Amino acid sequence: MQNVAIFGAAGAIGTAVAPELERRGVPFRVVGRSRQKLEQAFGKFKHAEIFPADLSEPRSAGGAARGIDTIIYTVGLPYPSFHLHPVLMRATLEAAAAMKVQRLVLISSVYAYGVPRTSRVAETHSREPGTRKGKYRKEQEDLVLEAHKKGTLQGLIVRLPDFYGPNADIGLANPIFRAALAGKTANWIGPENAKHEFVYVPDTGPVIVELASRDDCYGEAWNFGGPGEINSMDFITRIYRAVGRAPKYRTVGAGLLKIMGWFNPLYRELPEMLYLQETPVILDDSKLIKKLGTVLKTSYDEGIKQTLAWMKT
Repeated sequence: MQNVAIFGAAGAIGTAVAPELERRGVPFRVVGRSRQKLEQAFGKFKHAEIFPADLSEPRSAGGAARGIDTIIYTVGLPYPSFHLHPVLMRATLEAAAAMKVQRLVLISSVYAYGVPRTSRVAETHSREPGTRKGKYRKEQEDLVLEAHKKGTLQGLIVRLPDFYGPNADIGLANPIFRAALAGKTANWIGPENAKHEFVYVPDTGPVIVELASRDDCYGEAWNFGGPGEINSMDFITRIYRAVGRAPKYRTVGAGLLKIMGWFNPLYRELPEMLYLQETPVILDDSKLIKKLGTVLKTSYDEGIKQTLAWMKT
């Protein structure tokens, strides 16, 4: 990699990838809609080029891809806009082909797997999503894999579980931290005492960049999980105890979510995703570990400590 572009750079994963590229001395372009957010996040990076762009607009996407050999695609979308995932990927692939980009790394989620058929889900697990959002993610992944198969570019996919930490405020976990800091009651979607998996956002950057740098990693998908499964209430309790408070939480089920959805489009999108709390997807990333060797997986206690410190700054 000699010239990298991070599409969707101002989000949680983009801000984790950038420091690793900076550490390696790789020139990189940070692409997003807001110049202000990009300058705030990356203005002090020596090797970063600020590049505001609208990836839904072909000319803008083409400009963002010009002169780039590798795109690391970290675009995140709120649930009501999930239908845009395949739309934006088509625009990105068209721009990449026009600008002769050689490689594209897509950061995806567990949604495309659907309901797990095994206790731990490896890359060989079938992709049979039963939700609209899972189908959008699968369609997005398929576009990248098909482009690789056709020889348009080299593509690889990195699948992550729910994440928490710096800049991950649109996720499931970070609002719990903010509730704990404020002494308020946290909301948890789904049943109590279910197992879950989280990855600490800064751990993802080095893994993503290392995969992107290896030609023999393209043409397939790679799981990267957290430090292990954890009981959801144990995770919440650890957060509250880290701020010196007793845990306070309420659980929200399908019935209440449907009522709340009458007034808020975000809550309208949540009921179909409850399966992830009832039948959680716990990733098997042994293939990645075998390929890369030892990788950093921050423990839950240390990740909680660092996330709270970030929120206090």
